[in-house]
Amino acid sequence: HSSTHPNMSSLSIEDMVKELKGAEEVIEKITGTKPTVFRPPFGAYSNRLIETCEANGYYVIQWDVDSLDWKEITSEQIVDRVTRNVKPGSIVLFHNNAEHVEDYLPNILDKLKTEGYQIVPVGQLIIKENYHMDHTGRQIAD
Repeated sequence: HSSTHPNMSSLSIEDMVKELKGAEEVIEKITGTKPTVFRPPFGAYSNRLIETCEANGYYVIQWDVDSLDWKEITSEQIVDRVTRNVKPGSIVLFHNNAEHVEDYLPNILDKLKTEGYQIVPVGQLIIKENYHMDHTGRQIAD
């Protein structure tokens, strides 16, 4: 997600790499695993950013359901928004430091599981070969 949360698409390639590698070093030190997916801050991406990420071993991802947990809305509104808009293969944008996360997240997960959804790591959802990104940031198989 980057080291300092900038608009990555406006950075030079050198600064993009610096952001990627800075976060990578911290994540790898803590987890023992090098990250392979990258979600640009603010959802801001460009072809240059995608190419830079891919050249550094990352798959660029984008969400298709924004929980809006970063806004001042209620837990119930977040649960309704996510469960109403999610579909098979959805990537949902959540923030770990959002207010009420301990309330809405278990409710969302329970409801989605009851509806037959399986919650998986994003790396299991992405296409890793023969794809392109459309204008919304969604991967499309070639």
